[in-house]
Amino acid sequence: MEYVYHMIPKKMMGEVLISLNEIKLIHPELYKTYSKKYSNYPERPSLLLKSIPKLNCLWNDVIFLLPLHPYYVYEALHSLGVSIKKDLMFYEIPTERLMNNKNAVYFYNKENYMGPASEIPYEEIQIIDILSYPKCLALPSDTLAYFTDEHKKDVNFGMFAHIPHILSLGNINIKGVNMINWCAPIQT
Repeated sequence: MEYVYHMIPKKMMGEVLISLNEIKLIHPELYKTYSKKYSNYPERPSLLLKSIPKLNCLWNDVIFLLPLHPYYVYEALHSLGVSIKKDLMFYEIPTERLMNNKNAVYFYNKENYMGPASEIPYEEIQIIDILSYPKCLALPSDTLAYFTDEHKKDVNFGMFAHIPHILSLGNINIKGVNMINWCAPIQT
Protein backbone atom coordinates (compact mmCIF):
# COMPACT_ATOMS: atom_id res chain seq x y z
CA MET A 1 0.00 0.00 0.00
CA GLU A 2 1.45 3.36 -0.99
CA TYR A 3 -1.06 5.68 0.68
CA VAL A 4 -3.65 5.84 3.42
CA TYR A 5 -6.33 8.52 3.66
CA HIS A 6 -7.69 10.66 6.45
CA MET A 7 -10.52 13.19 6.19
CA ILE A 8 -9.12 16.68 6.73
CA PRO A 9 -10.39 18.04 10.03
CA LYS A 10 -12.37 21.27 9.80
CA LYS A 11 -10.26 22.82 12.55
CA MET A 12 -6.76 21.50 11.99
CA MET A 13 -4.08 22.80 14.34
CA GLY A 14 -0.50 22.29 13.25
CA GLU A 15 0.90 19.80 10.76
CA VAL A 16 0.58 16.60 12.77
CA LEU A 17 -2.45 14.33 13.13
CA ILE A 18 -2.91 13.29 16.74
CA SER A 19 -5.41 11.02 18.46
CA LEU A 20 -8.60 12.32 20.01
CA ASN A 21 -7.29 11.50 23.49
CA GLU A 22 -4.18 13.57 22.81
CA ILE A 23 -6.35 16.43 21.53
CA LYS A 24 -8.23 16.24 24.83
CA LEU A 25 -4.99 16.96 26.72
CA ILE A 26 -3.63 19.67 24.43
CA HIS A 27 -6.75 21.38 23.03
CA PRO A 28 -9.76 20.74 25.35
CA GLU A 29 -12.07 23.03 23.34
CA LEU A 30 -11.20 21.26 20.11
CA TYR A 31 -11.82 17.93 21.83
CA LYS A 32 -15.37 19.04 22.66
CA THR A 33 -15.96 19.79 18.98
CA TYR A 34 -14.60 16.47 17.69
CA SER A 35 -16.06 14.25 20.41
CA LYS A 36 -19.63 15.47 19.69
CA LYS A 37 -19.95 12.88 16.92
CA TYR A 38 -19.88 10.21 19.61
CA SER A 39 -23.00 11.55 21.32
CA ASN A 40 -25.35 11.65 18.31
CA TYR A 41 -26.49 8.00 18.62
CA PRO A 42 -27.38 6.08 21.81
CA GLU A 43 -24.56 3.48 21.72
CA ARG A 44 -21.80 5.68 20.28
CA PRO A 45 -20.58 7.23 23.58
CA SER A 46 -19.33 3.76 24.56
CA LEU A 47 -16.79 3.98 21.72
CA LEU A 48 -14.84 6.49 23.81
CA LEU A 49 -14.05 3.69 26.28
CA LYS A 50 -13.65 0.82 23.80
CA SER A 51 -10.44 -1.16 24.01
CA ILE A 52 -8.58 -2.24 20.86
CA PRO A 53 -7.20 -5.78 21.13
CA LYS A 54 -3.54 -6.34 20.22
CA LEU A 55 -2.82 -2.59 20.22
CA ASN A 56 -3.63 -2.48 23.96
CA CYS A 57 -5.07 0.99 23.81
CA LEU A 58 -8.41 2.76 23.59
CA TRP A 59 -10.44 3.65 20.48
CA ASN A 60 -9.48 7.32 20.83
CA ASP A 61 -5.76 6.60 21.21
CA VAL A 62 -5.41 5.75 17.51
CA ILE A 63 -5.78 7.61 14.24
CA PHE A 64 -8.27 5.99 11.86
CA LEU A 65 -7.25 5.78 8.20
CA LEU A 66 -8.81 4.47 5.01
CA PRO A 67 -6.76 1.86 3.14
CA LEU A 68 -8.44 2.79 -0.15
CA HIS A 69 -8.93 5.96 -2.13
CA PRO A 70 -11.99 7.86 -0.81
CA TYR A 71 -13.30 8.19 -4.39
CA TYR A 72 -14.56 4.60 -4.09
CA VAL A 73 -16.77 5.64 -1.17
CA TYR A 74 -17.93 8.79 -2.93
CA GLU A 75 -18.75 6.95 -6.18
CA ALA A 76 -20.77 4.25 -4.40
CA LEU A 77 -22.81 6.78 -2.44
CA HIS A 78 -23.26 9.07 -5.44
CA SER A 79 -24.39 6.22 -7.71
CA LEU A 80 -27.11 5.34 -5.19
CA GLY A 81 -28.38 8.92 -5.18
CA VAL A 82 -27.36 9.57 -1.58
CA SER A 83 -27.24 13.27 -0.76
CA ILE A 84 -23.55 13.86 0.04
CA LYS A 85 -21.12 16.74 0.13
CA LYS A 86 -18.94 17.04 -2.94
CA ASP A 87 -16.27 19.08 -1.18
CA LEU A 88 -14.95 16.56 1.36
CA MET A 89 -11.19 16.73 1.41
CA PHE A 90 -8.76 14.02 2.49
CA TYR A 91 -5.07 13.85 3.24
CA GLU A 92 -3.30 11.36 0.97
CA ILE A 93 -0.64 10.14 3.38
CA PRO A 94 2.37 8.14 2.19
CA THR A 95 2.59 4.99 4.29
CA GLU A 96 6.24 5.79 5.10
CA ARG A 97 4.85 8.45 7.45
CA LEU A 98 3.44 5.67 9.66
CA MET A 99 6.62 3.56 9.90
CA ASN A 100 7.41 4.65 13.48
CA ASN A 101 3.86 3.92 14.68
CA LYS A 102 2.29 0.66 15.73
CA ASN A 103 -0.23 -0.11 12.97
CA ALA A 104 -3.08 -2.56 12.70
CA VAL A 105 -5.97 -3.31 10.41
CA TYR A 106 -9.47 -3.45 11.89
CA PHE A 107 -11.27 -5.73 9.45
CA TYR A 108 -14.75 -4.44 10.46
CA ASN A 109 -16.39 -7.61 9.11
CA LYS A 110 -20.18 -7.52 9.04
CA GLU A 111 -20.43 -11.02 10.57
CA ASN A 112 -18.42 -10.00 13.64
CA TYR A 113 -19.74 -6.47 14.13
CA MET A 114 -22.23 -6.30 17.01
CA GLY A 115 -22.59 -2.52 17.29
CA PRO A 116 -20.57 0.28 18.85
CA ALA A 117 -21.22 -0.81 22.45
CA SER A 118 -19.80 -4.32 21.98
CA GLU A 119 -16.16 -5.30 22.26
CA ILE A 120 -14.02 -5.64 19.15
CA PRO A 121 -13.41 -9.36 18.59
CA TYR A 122 -9.74 -10.30 18.92
CA GLU A 123 -9.67 -11.76 15.39
CA GLU A 124 -10.88 -8.47 13.91
CA ILE A 125 -7.52 -6.79 14.63
CA GLN A 126 -4.26 -7.72 12.93
CA ILE A 127 -0.95 -5.98 13.56
CA ILE A 128 0.55 -5.10 10.16
CA ASP A 129 3.69 -3.90 8.45
CA ILE A 130 2.28 -0.74 6.91
CA LEU A 131 4.66 -0.83 3.96
CA SER A 132 3.71 -4.34 2.85
CA TYR A 133 0.00 -4.30 3.61
CA PRO A 134 -1.93 -4.75 0.32
CA LYS A 135 -3.70 -1.84 -1.31
CA CYS A 136 -7.52 -1.97 -1.35
CA LEU A 137 -8.94 -1.41 -4.82
CA ALA A 138 -12.68 -1.70 -4.21
CA LEU A 139 -15.33 -1.32 -1.55
CA PRO A 140 -16.30 -4.54 0.21
CA SER A 141 -19.60 -6.00 -0.98
CA ASP A 142 -20.96 -5.72 2.58
CA THR A 143 -20.33 -1.98 2.46
CA LEU A 144 -22.25 -1.62 -0.79
CA ALA A 145 -25.12 -3.68 0.61
CA TYR A 146 -25.14 -1.57 3.78
CA PHE A 147 -25.22 1.68 1.77
CA THR A 148 -28.09 0.36 -0.35
CA ASP A 149 -30.15 -0.88 2.61
CA GLU A 150 -29.64 2.22 4.74
CA HIS A 151 -30.36 4.59 1.85
CA LYS A 152 -33.67 2.80 1.22
CA LYS A 153 -34.59 3.42 4.89
CA ASP A 154 -33.94 7.15 4.32
CA VAL A 155 -31.86 7.47 7.49
CA ASN A 156 -28.42 8.89 8.23
CA PHE A 157 -25.74 6.21 8.16
CA GLY A 158 -22.00 5.73 8.43
CA MET A 159 -19.92 6.38 5.31
CA PHE A 160 -17.20 3.92 6.24
CA ALA A 161 -19.17 0.91 7.53
CA HIS A 162 -17.56 -2.49 6.93
CA ILE A 163 -14.52 -0.97 5.22
CA PRO A 164 -11.28 -2.19 6.79
CA HIS A 165 -9.68 0.61 8.80
CA ILE A 166 -6.01 1.16 9.39
CA LEU A 167 -5.48 2.05 13.06
CA SER A 168 -2.26 3.91 13.71
CA LEU A 169 -1.00 4.29 17.26
CA GLY A 170 1.21 7.37 17.17
CA ASN A 171 1.22 10.78 15.54
CA ILE A 172 1.34 11.35 11.78
CA ASN A 173 3.19 14.26 10.20
CA ILE A 174 1.08 15.56 7.31
CA LYS A 175 3.34 18.44 6.29
CA GLY A 176 3.38 18.67 2.49
CA VAL A 177 1.06 15.71 1.82
CA ASN A 178 -1.45 15.89 -1.03
CA MET A 179 -4.95 17.03 -0.23
CA ILE A 180 -7.55 15.44 -2.48
CA ASN A 181 -11.25 15.93 -3.05
CA TRP A 182 -13.07 12.64 -2.69
CA CYS A 183 -15.24 13.30 -5.75
CA ALA A 184 -12.26 13.71 -8.09
CA PRO A 185 -11.68 10.54 -10.12
CA ILE A 186 -8.57 8.57 -9.28
CA GLN A 187 -5.49 9.56 -11.26
CA THR A 188 -3.53 6.57 -12.51
